Amino acid sequence: MIPIEAVISLGLLLFAVGFVGVVVRKNLVVMLMSLELLLNGANIILAGLGRRLGSPRGSIFALFVVMMAVSEAAVGFALILAYVRRKKSYDVDALDDLKG
Repeated sequence: MIPIEAVISLGLLLFAVGFVGVVVRKNLVVMLMSLELLLNGANIILAGLGRRLGSPRGSIFALFVVMMAVSEAAVGFALILAYVRRKKSYDVDALDDLKG
């Protein structure tokens, strides 16, 4: 069995990489993929803690996070695609012209 410290370390590493990707990157698609990494890191921690505690609650919460991530990705990619088709730019700084 994998020790819980390794599971939490992996989850925190994925969460940190996703967080840095969201904060540092300027490309909308890369930011959305980094957000998915961030959510997957939380899923690993939830599932690992649920397994360690002998409760299915962690896996159930992880399933809800996966469902939320799928809907977030679908809506996010649709919005990015519509924006890119209109403005021809993936740059986050170009979003300022959307202000009223």
